[in-house]
Amino acid sequence: MDRVLIVDDDVQLCRLLSERLCTEGFTIEAVHDGIHGLDRALSMEHALVVLDLMLPGMGGLDVLRRLRAKSPIPVLILTARGEDIDRILGLEIGADDYVPKPFNPRELIARIRAILRRSSQTNTTSNPIIAGDLRLDPQSREASVNDTPLNLTSIEFTLLELLLREAGHVVTREQLTESVLGRKLGPFDRVIDVHVSNIRKKLGTFEYGQRIKSVRGSGYLFAVRAETK
Repeated sequence: MDRVLIVDDDVQLCRLLSERLCTEGFTIEAVHDGIHGLDRALSMEHALVVLDLMLPGMGGLDVLRRLRAKSPIPVLILTARGEDIDRILGLEIGADDYVPKPFNPRELIARIRAILRRSSQTNTTSNPIIAGDLRLDPQSREASVNDTPLNLTSIEFTLLELLLREAGHVVTREQLTESVLGRKLGPFDRVIDVHVSNIRKKLGTFEYGQRIKSVRGSGYLFAVRAETK
């Protein structure tokens, strides 16, 4: 069974979530402050962390920042409605996705399953994908530029792999959201956009510009270098 860590200071909410998630086959551990939450998240005993942003001791964003410096464990953040800035910051720091409070437990469970399904995917038959100085290995889920390893999160790797496999072709935001996040694109949904921005920063640029190009009103494409004759 997948072991999930819930870090939230709302004891009653944690109790309710634990009961519901246990019926879905998960093993749950709940802690109620940021310092203890970070310690448990770094224990390597869990498959995923559900992280509230408003925590005593150490705020959720600080927990996430310190966690990402040491661990690629998937993180689903919980935010109060209206906390758009914190929500975006959480994604920029390295959260996989977010769920705004109050939420439907079914949605939370669906998001958790989608993240775990993606993070556990390995392709033992695919050969490495090479685009110039960029190398992506689907089997080991490792990527590098000029032989320098890229510190990609699980979701960033999946997103970059999809764009590379469709190099030179536009992949819509709807397609990316469904394929990478395992859900429909919602109104004002910027999760994919933030993840693309994070990948761009890590990749740097080719000599001819951005590797991942925005296509206004549509989506993104991985740029294919034009051959000179």
